Amino acid sequence: MGLFLVEFSPQGAIDQVLETLKSTISGVGAELIEVQVTADKSHVFAIIEAANAGGVKESLANAGFEFDGIAPVRLVGADLEQIKQSRPPTGYLVEWDIPEGITMDAYLARKKEKSPLYAQVPETTFQRTYVREDMLKCLCFYDAPDEEAVVRAREVVSTPIDRLHKLDTSIGD
Repeated sequence: MGLFLVEFSPQGAIDQVLETLKSTISGVGAELIEVQVTADKSHVFAIIEAANAGGVKESLANAGFEFDGIAPVRLVGADLEQIKQSRPPTGYLVEWDIPEGITMDAYLARKKEKSPLYAQVPETTFQRTYVREDMLKCLCFYDAPDEEAVVRAREVVSTPIDRLHKLDTSIGD
């Protein structure tokens, strides 16, 4: 089983969209690990566990979802079983478009080296990252009191922010 990222702009009521997403992928033996929705409800980030992307992609397309594709991702900084059990709430999502030439090994080494520096911004908690296997970008999740605290945390680890999203914490998956 692998993890896959699906991003899309929801069409219709968000609760119904998420229910359709969940039922659609379960119909092909996949599991919705987590779904995060931006506070303005303009974008959905879904992490799906499946044997392969093909069945998920086809079932979502047949259900009317419009998305650019399904990208294999790697979970960093958290345990998958704990994510499945606790479904921790997340306040902010940072998208970082990884510069060309950075390999997964280099990314992981940098992450390991820089992560202890988050202690310098105690009001912000780094929760987890999903790194696309093609190294185009990563999604980093934080619990923080505000956007400025997330920005300070990213500055401490010398990592830019390409897009910063406040997430709707009222939506459960």
